[in-house]
Amino acid sequence: MIKLILEKCIACKLCEKACLFGGIRIENKIPILTDLCTNCGACIDVCKVGAIESTGTKKGPVHNIGKYKDVFVIAEQREGILQPVTLELLGKARELADIRGAAVSAIILGADIKNFSDILIQHGADRVFVSEAKFLNYYRTIPYERIISGIIEEHKPEVVLVGATTFGRDLAPRIANRFRTGLTADCTGLEISDDGLLLQTRPAFGGNIMATITTPGHRPQMSTVRPGVMAVNLFSGRKGEVVNVSAVEADEDSLVEILSRVKKEKKGVLLEKAEVIVSGGRGIGDQKNFMMLEELASLFSGQVGASRAVVDLGWIDHDRQVGQTGKTVKPRIYIACGISGAVQHLAGMQSSDVIIAINKDSQAPIFQTAHFCLVGDMHKIIPELISQLQ
Repeated sequence: MIKLILEKCIACKLCEKACLFGGIRIENKIPILTDLCTNCGACIDVCKVGAIESTGTKKGPVHNIGKYKDVFVIAEQREGILQPVTLELLGKARELADIRGAAVSAIILGADIKNFSDILIQHGADRVFVSEAKFLNYYRTIPYERIISGIIEEHKPEVVLVGATTFGRDLAPRIANRFRTGLTADCTGLEISDDGLLLQTRPAFGGNIMATITTPGHRPQMSTVRPGVMAVNLFSGRKGEVVNVSAVEADEDSLVEILSRVKKEKKGVLLEKAEVIVSGGRGIGDQKNFMMLEELASLFSGQVGASRAVVDLGWIDHDRQVGQTGKTVKPRIYIACGISGAVQHLAGMQSSDVIIAINKDSQAPIFQTAHFCLVGDMHKIIPELISQLQ
């Protein structure tokens, strides 16, 4: 916790400038901590007169950190359908585990789910923990967290991955809190460092930078990963172990009861499934020019996407937005028209197989990511593309 020593303060405001969160301010030459303080200690580092102190000590690493091994993936199924993000995570988990000389395990809960074990093994798992019970048919935080945490506590994985879906975003923080470990949310990249740490990359500060985060002193290292970012790998003919985990309903499970389920009718487009996407940014100049992009996309039986800038302008619906605050896509071909290439947008499409960028600005950041770069007026280039394709 942060402690202020008022009699030492000289109201220099260095602490106020150093705080990224607005957690401290100077009013009438008196320092005041606000509710936004995160106890990060940045104000302590810049104070030259010792007017700010920490009342606590930094927690050391967990005991026996070397006992933690292997990569675990928490599989997600909904009403008997295995979610694609699970298979994406298994492919990345296999890659990370091979570097560490470790094994990959998957955990799956539900009812009538034994048939998923072989699918999980064929996509990279060496071992599958199956907890099958009628009360686990629909996801509820309390029983899922209790059972999965029990498996993690017993087997001590070094890394735990889960999809950044509504399921994962609810479950992962509960598990991380149980083990007092860190959790990096909405990751777009995972690598292993030279010293064996999990390098977790995600957009930060409103998407303006890509931050790489590590958890050096606590285990397991936990990440949620955005769907559509990782590649699915199939390892045909693999053999693995299936471990049945008994599940008994506990009294606290009834704190939340599912009375009914209503499926929301899906409207609009499913950009995530499109093989070709033609996206427009503010550089297309006018809302009416989306008609030209729609014509180009139709020749590929593709879909039209957009950057946040044009969505904010009201030129196109939000369900077309690609990027950090929109959808993550991985089409075979992504054509970016009049899009500068902000980090927020790249986070949602940089894993596309082929990226084609059209922009009149030769210095546009999008060209650093694109595989093919067309520098020029899109109002001339796109009609010519349409003509030749026709």
